[in-house]
Amino acid sequence: MQDARTEQDLLIETFDGRARRRENRRAFFTAALGVAAVGGAFAYADPALAQTSVTDSDVLNFALNLEYLEAQFYLYAVNGTGLTSDLTASGGGSAGGTVTGGAQVSFTTDPLVGAYAREIAADELAHVKFLRTALGSAAVAMPNINISGDANGPFTAAARAAKVVDPTSGIFNPYASPTDFLLGAFIFEDVGVTAYKGAAPLLSNKTFLEAAAGILAVEAYHAAIVRTTLYSKGVQGLIDATEQIAAARDALDGTPTEDKVRGIAPNDDQGIAPSGSGDTLTANLAPLNSNGLAFSRTPGQVLNIVYLNAGTATMGGFFPNGVNGNIKSTT
Repeated sequence: MQDARTEQDLLIETFDGRARRRENRRAFFTAALGVAAVGGAFAYADPALAQTSVTDSDVLNFALNLEYLEAQFYLYAVNGTGLTSDLTASGGGSAGGTVTGGAQVSFTTDPLVGAYAREIAADELAHVKFLRTALGSAAVAMPNINISGDANGPFTAAARAAKVVDPTSGIFNPYASPTDFLLGAFIFEDVGVTAYKGAAPLLSNKTFLEAAAGILAVEAYHAAIVRTTLYSKGVQGLIDATEQIAAARDALDGTPTEDKVRGIAPNDDQGIAPSGSGDTLTANLAPLNSNGLAFSRTPGQVLNIVYLNAGTATMGGFFPNGVNGNIKSTT
């Protein structure tokens, strides 16, 4: 017999029955940790999150913070303006934060990249709208975001750490050209893929799990577009830059014990440098482990990267005052 419940009923069950779900989730995480201890292949254990009884709305709000960041970056690059205020306020109506930086990119010299940018911007806007609708009154407001391309901005800080520019005086402005835009996008996209993959097992509601898997797939498409376009330019300097950025991200997110089935590894990042030569030349457009699986990052690891801080932190980098919601610390 077809389930007659409406989507509204589903949301009410998901977000209002917190006391019962909280107990269920405690049991879930206890089981997950136990299975992980004996080598369970599909258990996801993040003790810091397990101890705080993470809810589905916590996980979706964590994702919403990341979507706010990506949407603002791409919308500014395409239009010179970002999200409207009605899309940055909390579900309860509290005003959203501010955006520092952001500028329109001139794609005249590379209209194909411009077409890609417009598609990705539209996708990220749709993700923000979707997550806000799913969360309803539980949606967090957009936090303060810094996407500046100036000397004191997070893009420059990331590029200096990766030695893509001079570590002391170099400036990286992702809005200066289509190629610089691609490198700026490269900083975000692979992180988004690993973030959704790592957070998906924390969701207990299968409807939201399927939706998260759908967003993960889109983020993977975006990452593939960026990686393929950079690779196709055939510029060794760009290939080297992706390797340096990947190494810098790897240095920020710690060294978890490797689990090849779950896609967890101490080295969970790769640039686009090919292997082999001549007839054996093989591209590296999909960063995967030896089992052909995408990598996972815990929410804490993701925050290490967007905060540009390898230690314990609750703010910094692209989120100068931290993200909003219950998942906000790197630990």
